[in-house]
Order: sequence, then C-alpha cells, then structure tokens
Amino acid sequence: MNQDYYEILGVSKGASATEIKKAYRKMAIKYHPDKNPGNAEAEEMFKKSAEAYEVLSNPEKRQRYDQFGHQAFDGSGFGGGGMNMDDIFSQFGDIFGGAFGGGGGFGGFGGFGGGRRTVKGSNLRIRVQLTLEEIANGVEKKLKVKRKKVAQGTSYKTCDTCNGTGQVTRIQNTILGRMQTATTCNVCGGAGQMVDKKPSNADENGMLLTEETVSIKIPAGVVDGMQLKVSGKGNDAPGNGIAGDLLVAIEEKPHESLQREGDNLHYDLYISFSEAALGSSKEIDTVTGKVRIKIEPGVQSGKILRLRNKGIPSINNYGTGDLLVHVNVWTPKSLTKEQREFFEKMSDSEHFQPNPEKEDKSFFEKVKDMFS
Repeated sequence: MNQDYYEILGVSKGASATEIKKAYRKMAIKYHPDKNPGNAEAEEMFKKSAEAYEVLSNPEKRQRYDQFGHQAFDGSGFGGGGMNMDDIFSQFGDIFGGAFGGGGGFGGFGGFGGGRRTVKGSNLRIRVQLTLEEIANGVEKKLKVKRKKVAQGTSYKTCDTCNGTGQVTRIQNTILGRMQTATTCNVCGGAGQMVDKKPSNADENGMLLTEETVSIKIPAGVVDGMQLKVSGKGNDAPGNGIAGDLLVAIEEKPHESLQREGDNLHYDLYISFSEAALGSSKEIDTVTGKVRIKIEPGVQSGKILRLRNKGIPSINNYGTGDLLVHVNVWTPKSLTKEQREFFEKMSDSEHFQPNPEKEDKSFFEKVKDMFS
C-alpha cells in the first residue's frame, strides 16, 4: 500500500507551500545519495520524498491527491508514480541550495551512477472514452499507441564532447575567483552517448515510429479528467536511457438515461396518472443491468426512490454510491372528450383534492435528503 505523501514529508494536510518545501529540503538533505553512499534505504526515502514533493508542491496535483489519493495518478498499479534520480535532480536541484557542492549545487550527481546522466524518453498522452458501465465495473482496454523505439541495428558510442558524462564543465576566472559551471552537453543532449550506426529508415537519434498494442487495466470508480500512468510505454530514449511513460486521460461518455454525481447516479422515471394512482412496477436501467422496482399506489410526483449500492464504486474504496430514482407523474397535454368528461366529473371529488401529509416532503427537504 502506498504511503501517505503528507506522512512521508512529516507535514499536516493543511501545510502551506513554504512548509512543504522546507520539509522536503530537510528530507532530501538527510537522505541525499552523496551523504548516504551505498545505502539502499536512504535512496528509497530520497525518491519517496521527491515523489511526495512533486505532487504536494503542485496545487492542481495536490487537489487531486487530496480528493482521490494515490489512485489519482497511478490507477491501482500504473507504475506507482516513482521517480528516478535524474528526474529528481533535474526538477528539484535548486532546492538543495548550497548543501552540496559541485555542478548545479548538488554534488554534480557525479558519484552516483558513474557520473552519466540517465536520459528519459518523452511521455505520451492518450485519451480513452469509457461508458458508465465500464467505470462501475472496471475494465481492461487494449489501445494502439504510436511510440518511438530504438531501431534494430542501431548502436551508440561515447560522446566525444562530454566523454560520456552528459555534461560539459567550464571554468571561468571572475573577480570572485575561479568559477566552475556544468551544463548539459549540447551534442548528445545529456545522454553521454551518440549514434554510431543506424539503419537508413531511422531518424538522427536512431529511432523509429512504431505502433504497439498496450493493455491497460482501469480500476472501477475513475472520474472524468483523471489521468492514469503506464510506466515505460512512452517514447524510448537514445542510448541506454529509460523509456518515458504513457499518460492515459479518462473521458466519461454520456449515458442515455443515467446522470452521474460523484459516486451516486440519478434516473428520471416518468409514470402516468393511472400508474401513480393504482401503483405499478417499472423496469429501469442500472450500471449492472436492468432492475424492476415497485411503484406504490398514490405515489407523488417528485418522490425519490433510493436504490442502495446501485451507483459507482468509490475510487478510494469508500463503498458504492446509490441510484436515486426521481418519480415524475406525466400530465397528458391533450385529452379525448370522454377523458375530459371524466376529469371534470372527478375535479370536485375529495380524492382528487391536494392534501399533502406530513410524510410528503417539500422540494427543499427532498433536495436536502438527496445530498445527505
């Protein structure tokens, strides 16, 4: 089970951006690889802290995390949201300040991993449309994805400019003394390698655009706009880099008769005067198939029938929502002569006079019940 991001950084859920940044800096310095060489546990905590900060320092991601937890990003096993060392240093290097010397203010990353920068391929984004039934039950989708892969027959050699480090170091004399700066190699793009041989149909980086079928298990309860991640299914990186990720955006298809509100569903049921007066049974749609419900005699328009656990499962395993059936008594717009005579005859009958009882709730009470 994924550890809570707030717990990792040791802050409360109401912590400010400044408090979160301060907490992360403290954790990052404590578990920095230069300070803990060869310590696997420290390295893991270093990565976890960076992952927590990457989410909590972003207002939009933090809001999604607060609402949906880890499911908002990894979709029950979509790569776990882990970050590699290069991701961390490239994104948050400035947070270390002067805590570690060297290029970029964090030991140059040189003593960790042999000094070579690990290049990650670019991420891909794809949108998948789901029906309410698929969202309610969970589904496995097979999607065709076009991604760049290293072409067969491509080989790489050490970059002559940076000698495989991925960085170019420059020393300048200033009035403050000799200053050393390190920048990404502009020849190999930081990979430390460059193309040696490649087939004629590959691009300048030895890559080919290919189509691949990717199987994605989508958990029940996802919401429109949620983004899931499939690690390693983005574009390949040149040389010995790691592949990017496939980001899957969820789009909910409109349903013919059901409307979603969080984990609850709403259904408008129309019945006739006679059905309302005499009672009836009706077959209605649910996300697990059709069900038959009983309409009691004398039901009033606006009555809400609650079908427990017939809604959408919570993405955070908080149970299943309900299906709220809104009863609407249909008033005919045109009548035959006989029908008109019947209603005229009944208009003075005490049984046709409005006489709401205490249990007949007002509109506002019904709305209150609906959201409680």
